[in-house]
Amino acid sequence: MRLVLLGAPGSGKGTQATRLKEHLQVPHISTGDLLRAEVAAGSTLGLQAKAVMARGDLVSDDILLGMLEDRLSRPDVASGFILDGYPRNLAQADALGKLLARIGQPMDHAVQLEVDTDKLVDRLAGRAQAEGRADDNPESVRNRLNIYNDQTAPVIDFYRQHGVLKAVHGEGSMDEVFTRILEAIMVGIDVG
Repeated sequence: MRLVLLGAPGSGKGTQATRLKEHLQVPHISTGDLLRAEVAAGSTLGLQAKAVMARGDLVSDDILLGMLEDRLSRPDVASGFILDGYPRNLAQADALGKLLARIGQPMDHAVQLEVDTDKLVDRLAGRAQAEGRADDNPESVRNRLNIYNDQTAPVIDFYRQHGVLKAVHGEGSMDEVFTRILEAIMVGIDVG
């Protein structure tokens, strides 16, 4: 199964991706982790990314897509994968769709974890306090959420138009959300 997990910061994407990885027996691919690994390995794309980051710039969509294409060419993704953190904008969603078509692995589902903004602010503030991060005050968290919503709305529409979007209520216990995701992506399959 090939999945994209969409959701605002604090929506539980990482937690649910870990659980889905175990359940579905497919790799969880986080573009942030992928980027760090490529830089650490000193690959050609990793060195390009390192130079960009050293200038304080964002890594280009082309570099990220190249890293993703390399990762998706490995044998462990033959049965599928879970993408977390990509795509973040419409250009990335379009490029990913073209890449997956080219390699013969079309997206099965894009799962959007929907969580109320106030709940997200509370979650992120609690996480920031637990991790000792002073920069995650409610105002800065709300600003990050607004940016996310502005950039991601077109991605959500993109997957809706392609008939693969599954919106899932992301509030409740981890088990409740996990069950909702499974029910959304495995219609007719026992998720018990």
